[in-house]
Amino acid sequence: MRTTTGWQADGPTATLRRTPIKRRDLRADDLAIRVDYCGVCHTDLHAVRGHDAEGSHLVPGHEFTGVVAETGSAVTGFSVGDPVAVGNIVDSCGECSMCRAGQENFCHAFPTLTYGGVDRRDGSTTLGGYSREYVVRERFAYRLPTGLDPAAAAPLLRAGITVWEPLHTLGVGPGSRVAVAGLGGLGHLAVKIAVALGADTSVISRSPDKAEDARRLGAHGLIVSTDPERMADARDRFDVVIDTISAPHDLGPYLRLVAMDGTLSNLGHLGPVTVETIDLLVGRKKLSSAGSGGRPATVAMLDFCAEHGITADIELLPSARVNEALDRLGRNDVRYRFVLDMSDLD
Repeated sequence: MRTTTGWQADGPTATLRRTPIKRRDLRADDLAIRVDYCGVCHTDLHAVRGHDAEGSHLVPGHEFTGVVAETGSAVTGFSVGDPVAVGNIVDSCGECSMCRAGQENFCHAFPTLTYGGVDRRDGSTTLGGYSREYVVRERFAYRLPTGLDPAAAAPLLRAGITVWEPLHTLGVGPGSRVAVAGLGGLGHLAVKIAVALGADTSVISRSPDKAEDARRLGAHGLIVSTDPERMADARDRFDVVIDTISAPHDLGPYLRLVAMDGTLSNLGHLGPVTVETIDLLVGRKKLSSAGSGGRPATVAMLDFCAEHGITADIELLPSARVNEALDRLGRNDVRYRFVLDMSDLD
């Protein structure tokens, strides 16, 4: 076994502590990655706050960048020193129809998650990227394109691919009318990508205070969701509404903004929802969702972001401030993504 250092929760605690972490010895198709930057996701916050298994270990982190430190004997696509990125999926069965279609994120045998997953070969629990080293199969590491800042690019591997998947799949491009509900970690990247795709893009927010940020990100307008008159004026306006709001909420007002044959893609709150059928019926509207993406989509997303200079707006913190980052994230005190600098783990 290999030993590195990371930030781990043990049992029922909301605090991560610095501790040695065991990694597997390299298999033939493995890379050892020196983790340089790791994004802090709402999923990490929920995992830490919900971690109550006494004696079990949790190391969050599923959007990170770094460089290849060592390669397994059968690795052909990477060399030591190559800049790489890893997202929230680190293995899949490779055989089901979803995997064969390049949608490993929908693997019928369930994809192996970067942390809290089950290693398909030895049954161990995966430990995430809040650490100085990560060991991963070559096929689930991605070459980081030249020109992307590795710190600001880290959130692309979770937040970026999550919004890229519906925008790309729904054919957003020049002439499309897109609205993004919620201007947070997911939402700000959805705006940037939609604008770069050529869409006429608006932001939906509870507060008019986000208008300046929306314009800076490239949006063409802001709709205040608490203003009934503005919401009524925007009825049936958008071909695609990307809903990134993380708290439970009524989807009805957002469905009413969708144009005929358009789609509301619900990405933020993935729990149970209740929908009035009439909100779908009038206009033949569709309700969909998405989460992460397969390997081909992730490569395409990274290449697109490199071509258009898209990265996340981040606040970079030393990893020793991870608990502060999680606490502030819980209070929505960040614009728009925390990234941890893991070099202080040396």
